[in-house]
Amino acid sequence: MLKLTYTENGFHLEHLTLSLEDWMKTRVLLYWRAATSFYVEPSTASFLLRTDSSNLADLKVVEKDYPEIVSISFCDAEYVEITLKGTWLASDPNSEEGIFTCALSDRAELLLEQLWVEAQLGASVLSE
Repeated sequence: MLKLTYTENGFHLEHLTLSLEDWMKTRVLLYWRAATSFYVEPSTASFLLRTDSSNLADLKVVEKDYPEIVSISFCDAEYVEITLKGTWLASDPNSEEGIFTCALSDRAELLLEQLWVEAQLGASVLSE
């Protein structure tokens, strides 16, 4: 599964080997044992990648294989927006901080993670 963690400073994308169902069961149990409220709803998450990212062509295959989950939109000559459909989990329904999850094949999830990591490395090089 893919997990995108949104915080006040941005977000972090990671591929987890747990199934979405097992992860969600554990997370709900954690909230319940901590006596903390939580909010779960179907949602979408989007992030940008540079159009010169390696393996961007492979991403088109992922979109074709998972049209109900993955959408790719070219923003301009430099950026492409990746939109994912999945589940949003937060402590409050209006919170901008929380966790977004979705499930694809391991290959597709690893590709998205790789492209996101490359984008982060490129952004850190540009800011230095």
